[in-house]
Parts: sequence; C-alpha cells; structure tokens
Amino acid sequence: MRPVITDRRVPSFGAAPTDVSRSRRLAGRALARPSLPALGGLVLVVVVFAVQDLDLLSWGGLATVLDSAALLGIGAVAVALLLIAGQFDLSIGAVALSSSLVSALLIGNAGWGVWPALVTSLAASLVIGLINGFLVVSTGLPSFLVTLATFLILQGASLAGTDAVAGSGRVGGLENAPGWPSAAVVFGATHQVGGGRFRVSLLWWLCVTALGAWVLWRTRFGNAVFASGGARRAARELGVRVRRTTVTLFCLTATAGWLLGTLGLVRLGGVQATMPGLSSAVDFVVVAVIGGCLLTGGFGSVIGASLGALLYAVTREGIVLAGWDPRWFQALLGVLLLLALLANGEVRRRLKAGPRS
Repeated sequence: MRPVITDRRVPSFGAAPTDVSRSRRLAGRALARPSLPALGGLVLVVVVFAVQDLDLLSWGGLATVLDSAALLGIGAVAVALLLIAGQFDLSIGAVALSSSLVSALLIGNAGWGVWPALVTSLAASLVIGLINGFLVVSTGLPSFLVTLATFLILQGASLAGTDAVAGSGRVGGLENAPGWPSAAVVFGATHQVGGGRFRVSLLWWLCVTALGAWVLWRTRFGNAVFASGGARRAARELGVRVRRTTVTLFCLTATAGWLLGTLGLVRLGGVQATMPGLSSAVDFVVVAVIGGCLLTGGFGSVIGASLGALLYAVTREGIVLAGWDPRWFQALLGVLLLLALLANGEVRRRLKAGPRS
C-alpha cells in the first residue's frame, strides 16, 4: 500500500521568514525607482511656486519653463548615461560652444551651406568624444580630469580661433545661407499656444529622453552601461565590452553638446564666442544626481534626469515670478542636491546589503 502524501510543500531550512511591514515595502519600492524622488520634488516646487504666482501655470510660464528644461534635459540625459557607467564629462558645455562656432565660421566665413557645415561640426564633436573616451580607457586617468583638460583646450581654442578667423568674437548674419530655412524648421521652429511660444527644442528633449530610456532598459548596450558602472571588472570578465561602451558614451555626450550648440546657433542666427564656464557641465551633473543617478555608477535613470531638469527649471522660473532674490536659487538648488545625495547614500547602502538580480 502506497503512503498518502498530505503535504507537498518543499521543506525550508534556517530562520522562519518574518513579515515585512507595508511601510518598509513601500520605502523599498520607492528607493528602487531612481526617478521617484525627483518626481516628488517637482510636485512640491510646482505647488509652492504656483501658490506664490499662478503665472507659472500660464501658457507663457509653461513655455519658459519647458524651454529651459529642454536645453538642460538634453545634456542631462547624456550625462546621466555616462554617470550610470561610472564616468564624468565636464566638456559638454565647451563642445556646445566650439561646435556652434565651427558651424558659424564655415557658413559665414567659408561660404558653406548650412547642412554641410552642421555635418562637419558634428564630425568634429564626435572626434572630441572619441579622444575623451580613448584617453579614459587607455590611460586609466579619471574621466573628471580628462574632460576638464578637454574643456580648457576647447575654451582657449574657441576664443582665440574665432578672433583670428572672424576678426571678432561674434559670428552672425547667417540667415541668408543656403539651407538655412530647412535648418530653421528642424532646430528653430516655434509654435504659439495661447500666450506662450513653445520651441522645437521641447520635441528634441522628449525624443532624446524616450530614446535614452529605451536604450538603457531594452537593449544589450543598456545592460553594458549598468554593468560598466556597477562592477566594471566583473563585467569585463563576463565578456561585456566595457571599453567600447565607455567610448560610445563619450561620443553620445559630445553629440548632445553639438545638438545644444546647434539649437542655440539656429535660434540666434549666429554665435558669440564667450567664455564657457564649468557651471553648465556641473548643472548637468547636478540635475542627473537629483534625478537619481549615483555618482559611483551602476544606478540611475534618464527619465529621472529629465524630471530633474524640469525641477531645476521650475525652481528657477518660480523664484523669479515669486519676486524672490534670485540668489536664493543657488541655495535651494544646493538643498535639493544634498537631499538627493542623502537618498543616493541610502540606495547605495541597500544595494551593498543584498545582491541584485
């Protein structure tokens, strides 16, 4: 006679599992989503400044905020991908200026058409990205220092080269060049809604964010980005092409710099060779960190970076509309960054406490 099996459960060993409280489960899920703190901060600042001045939610206020957020978000998405891979790029602002100067000089001084000049400046930007990437992966030097050196080189070359070729720091009067009308549609179009003028840079920002999110979460390259930042040596031993991934990411940040420079060039009809500061590159890093990217790499979100850019823009515009001293913006930005760093520290602690699947 066969025995009757009354319990088919697999026996468990060790300590009995304990129930996790609902609040701890919710906190764990929140920390697992890099973009959630930026979303919460965005809702908070919108409510605070909308109470101060409802013009923030008008068509004009929305157009101003979204335009500022778009320009910042394009660079922040590219920088976020690089941060997730454990690298920095401080040269993106200088690339934006130098690429727009190359385009302007080819159009205004050499008589080129707009599109050949833009393609040439894009190729030059990609060369800068390749140089940054190859220096980082071949020398082992910190990307912070490598891109700082690139920033200084581009800064001096842009200012001195423009003055030597054009005779001044301003290159303008490009609207009559061949191909300018089509370039103005692609990079400078506007659309009037109510009392606000929305620029095409908003569409570029949305496309860059959507493409970055898809690449990061739905492709093998995105897995390589996370692996490069989370455990570079282990990733290399498992066959991940860390060097190629790093070089590609530096090319992407250079491309983002070119896009920012081109949007400004077409919008203004020229370019002014001013002293590019590190503040723009630092702003991109700050926005990415506020959006949930770890400075140590291996964790982050491009959607969070875009939300961080929107949070940045709302805060800056809200302070102006509320009539506050604009210097409070830096203080409030520092508070947001500090809170983001504290949240990142908690995320890093939790990631080290248990394995990730």
